[in-house]
Amino acid sequence: MSTDTPGIDPLEALRAPRDPACDVFLTGPVFLDIIFTGLDSAPVRGTESWARGMGSSPGGVANMATALARLGLRTALAAAFGDDHYGEYCWDALEQGEGIDLSMSHTVPGWHSPVTVSMAYEGERTMVSHGHEAPAPAPVAGTSAGAAGTSAGAAGTSTGAAAPVFPQCPPRARAAIASLAPGRSEPWVATAARDGALVFGDVGWDETGRWDLDALPDLAHCEAFLPNAEEAMRYTRTDCPRAAAHALAERVPLAVVTLGAEGAYAVDGRSGTAAAVPAIEVEALDPTGAGDVFVAGFVTGTLADWPLADRLAFAGLTAALSVQEFGGSLSAPGWAEIAAWWQLIRTCDRQDPAALERYAFLDDLLPTTARVWPLRRAVPTIGFRQ
Repeated sequence: MSTDTPGIDPLEALRAPRDPACDVFLTGPVFLDIIFTGLDSAPVRGTESWARGMGSSPGGVANMATALARLGLRTALAAAFGDDHYGEYCWDALEQGEGIDLSMSHTVPGWHSPVTVSMAYEGERTMVSHGHEAPAPAPVAGTSAGAAGTSAGAAGTSTGAAAPVFPQCPPRARAAIASLAPGRSEPWVATAARDGALVFGDVGWDETGRWDLDALPDLAHCEAFLPNAEEAMRYTRTDCPRAAAHALAERVPLAVVTLGAEGAYAVDGRSGTAAAVPAIEVEALDPTGAGDVFVAGFVTGTLADWPLADRLAFAGLTAALSVQEFGGSLSAPGWAEIAAWWQLIRTCDRQDPAALERYAFLDDLLPTTARVWPLRRAVPTIGFRQ
């Protein structure tokens, strides 16, 4: 990240000397995403399809880590990286290109990077993935704490005690993002919550078909739970996303239900406050990573202590901006993109003043110049020689 023109720090007014150095911690698998764009239709069996565009970028949990970092949050990621060229590329793109702290990540000798090929057409995507679960890192005597292995491209070690095995020892952080799955409990989640982190629970489709909230043990440690409408209704046995949000707010302090083209709805279980924000109409090119960007926007607003409706509006805006570009982590917007949108939308004819007022809180946040946060972002291909 460039140090000549620093980016916006949304938590600047709240920072104190004894605060944790890390704003958000997360962990999970990192994929190499290869995205084919400009397809007129889905590939047909027995034929060859040519795409008009292509991009490559770190994917998987890297989508959310990148979205958080581009919004100015100090982000730490613990992940396994293959020791192939793909892994080296992803490590460099995240650490050098996005400024993400990878000190708790490690490279696995002889393990190849998981790969996803995504084909975007008609506003949707079709994906094919391949990978193997990475072996757990073991404590290595003489390795710096939190880095049980060698970083991609650099075999740096320091003397000292054996490194703790992740994920039992996450760093102290303001927030952590946990991927909840039925029947699975991650010990680090309870540790993070006990150390003061606000835990935001993300969730995927329940392949077991049970849709039982009691099967998500780490939900008890969450400050917020962020399912989509279908997931929320199935978990709560309701037929209305808003009713589902209110039911979930009895289990977690903050229930946030994304409604796709209809926006999002949230309920603060402590105060009983509810907020609804409509979606921003955009031309969607590729929805890859939009959900991750939404979570990153909501986490940013929560840590900055914004009103609930502003958090929802900001999360929806960042997600809307991301679907107008191709790729997951490549499309995550930073403050410069948000500022450009805000400047443009106010000059468009026939804008509803009431709708614009919803985003008036941006005036106190955004840069006044067109580009104040230059990043050396991930190059949309692999292996260009310098």
